[in-house]
Amino acid sequence: MTDGDEAPTTSGGTSSVEIELKFDVADETPLPDWSGLPGVASVGEAERRELDAVYFDTDDLSLAHAGYAARRRTGGPDEGWHIKGPRGPEGGRIEQQWPLGSHAEVPAEVRAALAAVTEATAFAAIARIRNTRTAYALLDSAGDLVAEFVDDRVTALDERDGVERTWREWEFELGSAAPVSPAERSALLSAAEAAVRAVGGRAAASASKLARALGR
Repeated sequence: MTDGDEAPTTSGGTSSVEIELKFDVADETPLPDWSGLPGVASVGEAERRELDAVYFDTDDLSLAHAGYAARRRTGGPDEGWHIKGPRGPEGGRIEQQWPLGSHAEVPAEVRAALAAVTEATAFAAIARIRNTRTAYALLDSAGDLVAEFVDDRVTALDERDGVERTWREWEFELGSAAPVSPAERSALLSAAEAAVRAVGGRAAASASKLARALGR
């Protein structure tokens, strides 16, 4: 989800800030109880999404080494081309997005944005990540989105060596109605982490799905 409204990028897409927590969980781990989270009045119905993403990088993984990821993802409400940047000082990541279009290779507008990260112009698929996602909207008393919780069951293929990896993980991402003040935001994130730990979840060992797909 986004922290605030999306804004145009210099290359025709949109840009948003993503603030989330990621957790590793076992296959049998029960879902957390969100009823005690500050500002959360109700939890929406489960929404099933089938996501399929192909990640692109240079031969020497210059994007990954700089903390960036470029992907083409189908399925879900935000399908399209994405560039995700490194985490900022407050934990957020800037994400740029462009329409899916008919491109199977990195389109010109995405390449233009990547020019700020690498001088390379040749990109190849390095991983494919398929994800059966169950999403839950955590809503305030007005029905606005405080956060989105997703339960992901992931199958990832490292295109470089053909190694396939599977795992389950959770993400808790702030929404448009999340607290604005640092203290209230920290309290919400701390409460979410406590709810996850109460059922046996733990902080994710890998920084991202791509990192785990590549064995990092």
